[in-house]
Amino acid sequence: MTSDFELTDDTPVYVISVAAQLSGLHPQTLRAYDRLGLVSPGRAAGRGRRYSLRDILSLREVQRLSQEEGINLNGIKRILELELAGRRNRILVAELTAEISQLRAELESTRAVAARLATLARGGRTEGAALVPVRPASAGRTPVGGAVGGVPGTQAVAAADIQPQPRPNVADAG
Repeated sequence: MTSDFELTDDTPVYVISVAAQLSGLHPQTLRAYDRLGLVSPGRAAGRGRRYSLRDILSLREVQRLSQEEGINLNGIKRILELELAGRRNRILVAELTAEISQLRAELESTRAVAARLATLARGGRTEGAALVPVRPASAGRTPVGGAVGGVPGTQAVAAADIQPQPRPNVADAG
């Protein structure tokens, strides 16, 4: 049995008192950071703040930047915004890289089909060399070559590639 509820680093689960303990800050400090937009937690149905693990880590980073690096809150806010933008950009780059890989694979498949068609066209076949749609033996599956004319489950083959089936001899039937 699987649960519809998935707990991630971004799931808001901690109330402000627990978040304060985990981050080592006072609850009033967390409220101030929320007002300033440094760390904006989720809200429960009753409008109470709910912090995620990522929020806790951000609170710790705000504290470190402030205390150890001497950066003011406006500077910290800008740093956090840039880190978030960088994280989003990395996700976008990963998605685009995957899409490019898929498109390259499709392009190679298309090139292979084009090469086969060019070979058939150069072969000098005259009779029966037209491309005709053929249904594969396994219904419901589109072959690797793709559909012909938008008809699912068909692919282009040269008519000359189709082996003729022997016709029954009418004289033998009687």
